[in-house]
Amino acid sequence: MPAALTFEGVEKVFADGTDALAGLDFRLDHGTFTAVVGPSGGGKSTLLRLAAGLLAPTAGQVIRTLATPGPGAIGYVFQDPTLMPWADVRTNVRLPLKLTRVPRREADARVADALALVGLDAFADRYPLQLSGGMRMRVAIARALVTEPSLLLLDEPFAALDEITRFRLNDELLRLWQLRRCTVLFVTHSVGEAVYLAERILVLSPRPGRIVADIAVALPQPRSAALRTSRPFEDLSAAVSRALVEAIQA
Repeated sequence: MPAALTFEGVEKVFADGTDALAGLDFRLDHGTFTAVVGPSGGGKSTLLRLAAGLLAPTAGQVIRTLATPGPGAIGYVFQDPTLMPWADVRTNVRLPLKLTRVPRREADARVADALALVGLDAFADRYPLQLSGGMRMRVAIARALVTEPSLLLLDEPFAALDEITRFRLNDELLRLWQLRRCTVLFVTHSVGEAVYLAERILVLSPRPGRIVADIAVALPQPRSAALRTSRPFEDLSAAVSRALVEAIQA
């Protein structure tokens, strides 16, 4: 079966001469959860934008073979929730369905389902300023899920949150992935977050970003809080950290 997402010899050089990525070769199988870690400025966000089709590669090709192609097949969660402050939660989540002209009755049902998935069905009439940072991020995740995407891209979505909220949303994201089984590509600066969430971790070098390590995460599912203090978790975190240090020092 073709991979959900394939990068073949992908390079990206911007018009100002910035060499962001070089020689990326990897594939993501359908229904898998992959994390990307690397130093700041190493091209992680550029990689996601290439995966989404928001950018075109300078060389090589990005191939998407999505289970449900078409509008809404790719969900994208940014570092900031980017919600419309003048619109309530329900309207914010409905936005991608409105843009793709989904009939109102169907859209309302899908919005209700998405809000229930992230535990915000009781907050549909609230406005972003009335929500905590964690709740606003859950709205952003619901908005990405409402189109029932085959590929879900997340760019450090929990970086600005406190640790307790971040851990809770890690568990929430894993639960949603296990329910939906979309293909997930998750960018983070946190080694511990990558090890806790992912089945596989790609380590990028400093710019131009190259994959310097491809590490399988053989930890049991479902994940639990106790895993974070286990020896296998610590060993894997140490291995990813070593790969990062070696990449930076190379």
